[in-house]
Amino acid sequence: MRYACTGLFSIVAIVAIWAYWPAPSLHDGVGIDRIVIDKSARRLEVVSGGRVIAAYPISLGRVPVGAKRELGDGRTPEGDYVIDFHKRDSAFHRALHISYPAPRDVAAADRLRSVPGGSIMIHGLKPGLARVGRFHTLFDWTDGCIAVTNSEIDRLFRAVPDGTPIRIDA
Repeated sequence: MRYACTGLFSIVAIVAIWAYWPAPSLHDGVGIDRIVIDKSARRLEVVSGGRVIAAYPISLGRVPVGAKRELGDGRTPEGDYVIDFHKRDSAFHRALHISYPAPRDVAAADRLRSVPGGSIMIHGLKPGLARVGRFHTLFDWTDGCIAVTNSEIDRLFRAVPDGTPIRIDA
């Protein structure tokens, strides 16, 4: 019994360390070439000079497989976009707005006789949920956005300029 408790304590300690380990730093003035989202790996990568300089685990839309096609489908878009503005007054802890829908997304929704939706962002957690840490990445819970921890969005918010290309891969 004593060994089982020790093992359980070790597992809980390792998971807690993972959930609250500090995010990789993004230094002021570093030139960000692009952001790459790998949906299948649930990973956001920040690229500078052709090298990944930071990577963060993410949560996606509640229907993570497949590209976003219409408003309310719970999917995260796929393709090439840009970060078009910073949003301080987000319902979440800061956000970087993604230029979805692109003309191709509007055309795809038109073919479905639907609307493509919008307001797709990289954002932090809701107020009061910062203590959740990386545990939020155990579930896909957004309406199609890409979620990181509050400390991670703070770093991205400072380092990523408007106009930064973002690639979202399946």
